[in-house]
Amino acid sequence: MTSVAFSPDGKRLASASSDKHVRLWNAESGQPLGPPLTGHEGSVENVAFRPDGERLASASFETVRLWDAESGQPLGAPLTGHEGYVTMLAFSADGRRLASASGDQTVRLWDAESDQPLGAPLEGHDSYVWSVAFSPDGKRLASASGGEGRTVRLWDAQSGQPLGAPLKGHEGSVHSVAFSPDGKHLASASKDNTVRIWDAENGQPLGVLDGHDSSVWSVAFSPDGKRLASASDDQTVRLWDAESGQSLGAPLTGHSVAFSPDGKRLASSGTSNDPSQKNYTVRVWDAESGQPLGPPLMGHEGIVPSVAFSPDGKRLASASEDKTVRLWDVDLQSWLKRACAIANRNLTHEEWRKYLRDQPYRKTCPDLPGPDDAPQAAAIQPPPGAGKAPSAESASAPTEAPGPAVTAPPVIQPQPEKPMAPAPVQKGDPANPLDD
Repeated sequence: MTSVAFSPDGKRLASASSDKHVRLWNAESGQPLGPPLTGHEGSVENVAFRPDGERLASASFETVRLWDAESGQPLGAPLTGHEGYVTMLAFSADGRRLASASGDQTVRLWDAESDQPLGAPLEGHDSYVWSVAFSPDGKRLASASGGEGRTVRLWDAQSGQPLGAPLKGHEGSVHSVAFSPDGKHLASASKDNTVRIWDAENGQPLGVLDGHDSSVWSVAFSPDGKRLASASDDQTVRLWDAESGQSLGAPLTGHSVAFSPDGKRLASSGTSNDPSQKNYTVRVWDAESGQPLGPPLMGHEGIVPSVAFSPDGKRLASASEDKTVRLWDVDLQSWLKRACAIANRNLTHEEWRKYLRDQPYRKTCPDLPGPDDAPQAAAIQPPPGAGKAPSAESASAPTEAPGPAVTAPPVIQPQPEKPMAPAPVQKGDPANPLDD
């Protein structure tokens, strides 16, 4: 699996895979929605839903394809013109335009309704274009590349004309770009181990965030724009003050990164195959304090290049090179119910602080005495990684004390001749593996 994305309403999940397929899943049950979407002739590198949720775009070798997100049917012929792998897709906020970045050193703009190209390719990079992003108002487009130029470029998203000179300063390939929510700032992540901040209006450099020890592959602003997260090959995620550029706390563990919709949590995934630090886990963090919310979420057997929160923030999806997508329950209310069922009593204040940190105390079993009402039984450990701390959905919640990690059940392997029908997964399984 190379990429995963939730539909805007959170009801569907799309996954992209190196097996040339795109799959649609029911995000509640984990069941496949029809057979795989076929037609690509190479590894599918990226998927993106249009903001209205009606269309899905997928990127592969030299082509982009559009699909009806409800039925999974292809919409028209493939969008052709690129002469290399299409690395990333981005829809404008109004959903009218689609941008594609490619290894052919160009960016292309498409009419997302008619599927027609909008003008000539955007040329100016001298190497692989790794990333592309629309500004929140849809008026500008940013792209990032490697090569000798190692540049970020800004474009007029309507005309396709470059806005000023290339943004230079990085000393290695630029892997990722992201606009701040207000559209005033642009962040870029690079192989030179740094993140740079730019004025998105005039392209002037505003600062260099230096702290990683290896290539930085991903960067994301928090929804309120106050914080910035970066993920690196050094297996750390760093949080930064987006205004001052100051590092916020110690590094977190992970490689790819995503903020929850409310900005209070941060998800990261491990992608190291190094035998000395093999890491195939997913972690969730308190985005304010940088503290881990529960132990690692384990179950994947390959590197995890992509994580995404559902729009309501209650679920987390992770895509792995072990050919599975896993769904994790990261909702506070669902964990409180499980905690009550397991302990058959309310948590003590100490237990609450340990696992739920700054959340106001509430009874996990409203009909039973609380710690201030009657003496409690000997303290037990609630299930690891639950509530605001994430836990995979569990049909038979664990009763043992938390170990070093939350583990998932064995992956359910579909029959090779029937890739559309993996064995059903009951709602509430410890981790919901969606096989590909």
